[in-house]
Amino acid sequence: MPIAPVSEGQEPAVQRDIQHYMRPGSLQFAALPPLSLYIHLPWCLKKCPYCDFNSHAAPDGALPEQQYLDALLADLDAALPLIWGRTVHSIFIGGGTPSLFSPASIDRLLGDIRARLRLEPDCEITLEANPGTFEKDRFRAFRQAGVTRLSIGVQSFNDNHLKALGRVHDSAQALAAVEEAASAFDTFNLDIMYALPGQTLAQVEQDITTALQFKPPHISIYHLTIEPNTVFAKFPPVVPEEDDAYAMLDRITELTEAAGLGRYEVSAYARDDHRCWHNLNYWQFGDYLGLGAGAHSKLTFAHRVVRQVRFRDPARYMTQALSGFALSQEEEVARNDLAFEYMLNALRLRHGFGLRDFCERTGLPITAIQAALDTAEKKGLIERDFARVRPTIRGFDFLSDLQSLFLSNKA
Repeated sequence: MPIAPVSEGQEPAVQRDIQHYMRPGSLQFAALPPLSLYIHLPWCLKKCPYCDFNSHAAPDGALPEQQYLDALLADLDAALPLIWGRTVHSIFIGGGTPSLFSPASIDRLLGDIRARLRLEPDCEITLEANPGTFEKDRFRAFRQAGVTRLSIGVQSFNDNHLKALGRVHDSAQALAAVEEAASAFDTFNLDIMYALPGQTLAQVEQDITTALQFKPPHISIYHLTIEPNTVFAKFPPVVPEEDDAYAMLDRITELTEAAGLGRYEVSAYARDDHRCWHNLNYWQFGDYLGLGAGAHSKLTFAHRVVRQVRFRDPARYMTQALSGFALSQEEEVARNDLAFEYMLNALRLRHGFGLRDFCERTGLPITAIQAALDTAEKKGLIERDFARVRPTIRGFDFLSDLQSLFLSNKA
């Protein structure tokens, strides 16, 4: 039965042994999906006004790097029985601003992980970096520590827009950081935002054109959204109208495609051999173990899918993880929710999903979504054959409407 979630202020979720997860259930998985590892490093130089991630302004003194690494490894040790014998295909170190941690700390972290887990020989290891933490040769040191892919939070090359977003870097630092990443890494990603306060179509074109000068193998494009419980939610900026934002996205897609970057996901553009494997695993309903403050996990067992959440507050997380009780919430995904959770992710992909993949990743028959697929096809939101389902251009443009068709599915 599902384990009742607990709030941050309550006691940790009950720690279960592997026999609890392996008990009989209504689902039957013939094989487990690929496994990724997510590691959350929660500190930033300062909190951006649009950010709703679990990030915290760095303390005035030095970051507690070694204590936090000790907590991460204790957390991993406690979770090992749940993933024993499985191979890790990708690691993503996110935040926060992970590049605040020293290359030596990242080297220690990855070394300790390799000592505990079997990694694919070509395991993709991504580190998020902020141009505001850029120092000459720092990125190269991350590469030497074992990072294979850098993701740089540029957001814009326009100083006025960077200031409006509350970013700690300026355009000169952004340019220097991207230049260094291009020379130090074979593959890297640039995060770019659009529909910014006061932004024009011409300024969007300038941002994308500047980014493309560095020939990035991958660009992630995000529409600025006003999220609850952020500074922007309390003091909303004036942003471009919806029609103007659509025009910006159309122009971004034109420019990136002309540069050889295909839009393979709603927010992601890449060369064919540089798609982010870690994010693809999320969207294809793969498994991931999340370590760190507020990190989420999704793990598949023979008869069930389980979600976990770690304690959000970094100090509380470190205390709990070091004592062996990092989980604040754990629950089994209800059978009736699996189809919607799968479609929420898979429909973000331009090439869609295979019908066999749906059955293998959810443990459900294709009849569980047949009625919704019929409706989506009639509305012109998907196209399909006997093997695959793909969102149409209209389905991509109205993705929320498409996804919502699967919300009421009962398996």
